[in-house]
Amino acid sequence: MDTVVKEPRPDSETRFDSARIAAAVEALATRHAGRDDVFRTAVAQLMKAELGAARAAAQKLLLKDRHGRRCAERLCLVQDEIIRILYTAATQHLYPTPIPSGAERMAVVATGGYGRGLMAPESDIDLLFILPYKQTAWGEQVAEAILYCLWDMGLKVGHATRSVDESIRQARGDMTIRTAILEMRFLTGDRPLYDELVERFDKEVVHGTAAEFVTAKLAEREERHRRAGQSRYLVEPNVKDGKGGLRDLHTLFWIAKYVYRVRETDELLERGVFDAQEYRTFRRCADFLWSVRCNLHFLSARAEERLSFDLQREIAVRLGYTSHPGMQDVERFMKHYFLVAKEVGDLTAILCAKLEDQQAKPAPVLSRMMARLRPGMNRRRVPESDDFIVDNNRINLGDPEVFKHDPVNLIRIFRLAQKNNLAFHPDAMRMVTRSLKLVNTELRENPEANRLFMEILTSNDAEVVLRRMNETGVLGHFIRSFGKIVSMMQFNMYHHYTVDEHLIRCIGFLQDIERGGVDELAMASDLMRKIRPEHRPVIYIAVLLHDIAKGRPEDHSIAGAKVARRLCPRLGFSPADTETVAWLIEEHLVMSTVAQSRDLSDRRTIENFAAVVQSVEQMKLLTILTTADIRGVGPGVWNGWKAQLLRTLYYETEPVLTGGFSEVNRAKRIAAAQAEFRQAFTDWPAEEIDAYVARHYPAYWLKVELPRKIRQARFIRASEQAGHKLAINVGFDEARGVTELTILAMDHPWLLSIIAGACASAGANIVDAQIYTTTDGRAVDTIAISREYDRDEDEGRRAKRIGEMIEQVLEGKLRLPEVVARRAAGRGKVRAFVVEPEVAINNQWSELYTVIEVSGLDRPGLLYELTTAISKLNLNIASAHVATFGERARDVFYVTDLLGAQINAPTRQAAIRSALLHLLSSDERAEQPAA
Repeated sequence: MDTVVKEPRPDSETRFDSARIAAAVEALATRHAGRDDVFRTAVAQLMKAELGAARAAAQKLLLKDRHGRRCAERLCLVQDEIIRILYTAATQHLYPTPIPSGAERMAVVATGGYGRGLMAPESDIDLLFILPYKQTAWGEQVAEAILYCLWDMGLKVGHATRSVDESIRQARGDMTIRTAILEMRFLTGDRPLYDELVERFDKEVVHGTAAEFVTAKLAEREERHRRAGQSRYLVEPNVKDGKGGLRDLHTLFWIAKYVYRVRETDELLERGVFDAQEYRTFRRCADFLWSVRCNLHFLSARAEERLSFDLQREIAVRLGYTSHPGMQDVERFMKHYFLVAKEVGDLTAILCAKLEDQQAKPAPVLSRMMARLRPGMNRRRVPESDDFIVDNNRINLGDPEVFKHDPVNLIRIFRLAQKNNLAFHPDAMRMVTRSLKLVNTELRENPEANRLFMEILTSNDAEVVLRRMNETGVLGHFIRSFGKIVSMMQFNMYHHYTVDEHLIRCIGFLQDIERGGVDELAMASDLMRKIRPEHRPVIYIAVLLHDIAKGRPEDHSIAGAKVARRLCPRLGFSPADTETVAWLIEEHLVMSTVAQSRDLSDRRTIENFAAVVQSVEQMKLLTILTTADIRGVGPGVWNGWKAQLLRTLYYETEPVLTGGFSEVNRAKRIAAAQAEFRQAFTDWPAEEIDAYVARHYPAYWLKVELPRKIRQARFIRASEQAGHKLAINVGFDEARGVTELTILAMDHPWLLSIIAGACASAGANIVDAQIYTTTDGRAVDTIAISREYDRDEDEGRRAKRIGEMIEQVLEGKLRLPEVVARRAAGRGKVRAFVVEPEVAINNQWSELYTVIEVSGLDRPGLLYELTTAISKLNLNIASAHVATFGERARDVFYVTDLLGAQINAPTRQAAIRSALLHLLSSDERAEQPAA
């Protein structure tokens, strides 16, 4: 951001003594006189060694002072000195010109990121060699000599060689070149050439083109965010290009530099773009992001910009974060990161407001369509309030004192914007943030403020408005428990967003559910229409609060219910409704767990779930909450299979709660599913379809979604017509990032274990499995494995290898334990996560089977190891329910002993638990995180 121009000087901090190194180059020139190639090689080797030592010193200082900006300045200074020394070597020893002509001049200039005077350890170097209008071969030779030496040092160099005229012409036509020249910084050579380019660039390119540049840069920013992932709350953020990252700060400074013609960031203060507090925020955000980025480069030894899980903990330790009760060191670090990203967003809004006031870009609105239909006047009073005005389709303050006069206005401004479909003027948002001290106990208890908040929560565009309330700090001050989870990340691979962003997104998906029309949310939409009208606000507040107690030592579901019991009366809920909200939060994980990890055709499963939900109305509310919660976790987590499982669980439980009555009883649902299949699948004659329908048990018709049923019917028929004993169909689910293998084989007691072992041998990690048998003894198993390759063709070949291995094992040609052992021996990857292994064994979830629930750190081959261990314990696996939640595997097995009875003896249960815990923890101990 700051253009840091350093004078050449020895730097004791980075152990880069320019005078000593220049003298060493002179000595090499004397020693290798007349042998230019040898001289070049020797110089490159010397410089590479000196750069390595300087980088090591810079990293040591970074670990000591934790100041990323200083580290970036030191590294840039070293690079500057290297280029100056190389320029001297090239012009005095390789291509000397005793009496240089006017054509034998050159200015070496740093451009782009390097031009800012700040450089991350593995960043590219961008150079511009400015030559005079009339040129000789000398300029190209000197440039090549410098570049080849930099390349020989292993550096990545972006470069261009141009005259001043050519630079001006290209800058006019190319915004990237224009931005690079905007940030140029003189390094060495002919200063007048550089000064000429600066002067002409200002007059001939910049003058009169501010609006064009700002529009292009903001559009570029939007596209960059789209590529990196739109939310600034993604839990593996891109430090450079992500929303709220360094590039956003760079864009701010580019725009300021171009529009206000400033050279240093402190001039933004003088020009009134930022006030003193905002400028301090700008510097603090930049310092923090540079600290993260420099550590990221040093730690990964490459230009890594993504703050991935496996690097987050180590960087947290490097930056001095420690664990607190309920929050790990890495979670505290990432919370700080997301708060900084939010502040970068605020700074962007402030600068854009200044530019919009100058008509540099069109004003935004919540709905551009509404703006076109209602262009209206530029400034007018907001309906229902004299305290606010409409300023170019944005809500603004009618008087700077509106919040002091009536603190309820801090909530009212958001409701009025929502009600009148107005965007928020950045000046108003700035004043809101500065007035947060007015959000006190009196305002929190104010009935009008709480009524307005509930209107915001339950009205259109709630997600957009709540996000703005969160970004200004109002939401976290008004609901203090929400403030505790702002920018909080959960150190796991399951959740894609910070806790506050997840909750706000869930409200958006709840509104999608209420609007209807989304096929994958159809059941929840239907239930939303059938809940009691007075429960509409109940489901909205339950969705907003369901993860409100994350990051506390206590279980977040229980602690969250306590928060709801304190908060809901204030928001106007009756004691009965308050208790319903608390119950929903306390039980919000139950339906998802039962649907994905229990046998839904087992009567005891359904009775136990019915005992938890207690009534059909509560089950409706829990189904809606569960749907919104899973959908809000991140892209690809919600899918047709999970929707079908929830639907099955709901309709299996309904008659238990109603004393036998169900809106759709079981027999009718099976018949309806079969009729739906017949109607959609008209490829075969009626008799053949009837025979096929009879081959599947009721559970298949209830639990498998229609598109999959149709695919599997075609696959089974084609395989049997071709006479295959074993057949595998490969499919790709892009949304979930998995490859699906559908396997048709004769049923076999060890089939699941064989499939899991074949996947493990191919390095494929199983993320879920759907296992069914037909009435004629065939197994139809669908296994989802994590993708390893980008191209479908490569994934297909891997699937074929797995199929061949399964066939060889079934035919006795291959011994799986040996193959899996060889694969496991080569696995030595350090894991970023620790998951406490758990094994639960009970006979309450089923009348016929003992249920073993296993939870631990997922790894390739885990399912194979578990199924093998269970079989060695002389247990029969009747059914398995396989699921992963990010890095956590949760596998449930319904088992009996070899005589078909439940496992009742406590000593036998203890032996099973001990064996499985040993299996889970043995690999986990071997793969402890580096930190």
